[in-house]
Amino acid sequence: MPRLDGPTSSVLLVRDLTVSYAGGAPALHGVTLHLPSPAVHAVIGSPGAGKTTLLRTIAGHLQPTAGAIYLDGRPVTGWPSDAAARAGVALAPQRHRLTQSLTVAEHLASIRPQRGRAWTVEDVLELFPPLTARMSHRAAQLSNGEQQMLTTACALRTAPRLLLADEPIEGLAPTAADQIITVLRDLPARGVTVLAALPHAGVAAKIADTLHVLAAGQLLGYTRAATASHALCRRLTLTEPGDGYAEREQ
Repeated sequence: MPRLDGPTSSVLLVRDLTVSYAGGAPALHGVTLHLPSPAVHAVIGSPGAGKTTLLRTIAGHLQPTAGAIYLDGRPVTGWPSDAAARAGVALAPQRHRLTQSLTVAEHLASIRPQRGRAWTVEDVLELFPPLTARMSHRAAQLSNGEQQMLTTACALRTAPRLLLADEPIEGLAPTAADQIITVLRDLPARGVTVLAALPHAGVAAKIADTLHVLAAGQLLGYTRAATASHALCRRLTLTEPGDGYAEREQ
């Protein structure tokens, strides 16, 4: 990691973050990263590396046992999720977190913007045109790709400064994955910095400017996506590079 001049150098700064579950071994240990903006960043690693734990801790869903988190230079360590949301952090979890009995329209209408100019329903439908024809459908009736579009759209409705995307295209058909990739790549131009948790370098290079490599709860380093070596990332994460797409949705 390069030397950091102070917490104001990044939209997000995480310093020496440690997170443990129920007093057990740390799921994250001494993780430090900083995210300049505007950009798309990825944290990559094999299952169990700690990617979801990192995102959930930044979003206030988990409490760290040590370390510090800064958002735009302001300490937010240990803030609950609602306070983190008001500060501009939005978590887009994997699609199974949707309420399956609610329609697309009900999901989008239930979100109250937390800060600044609201992202309207029309704004997010412009980003995800397939949802327009599905407004009266329940989440349970959507394809995997449509569910992930809806998850991301709900997160954007909160008008975030920082979007945390947890495995945003894993297991999706190529058309849906490409739609989500296009949206994530476009968000920095709209003032949103993105941190996406992804399994390997192949898919991360399609989305991110910077790759942060996480293994066994520790950050091993980072590299520019444009110059990332698949061999290096495979050796560090013990995962095979690839595009991350499913052959077809289940």
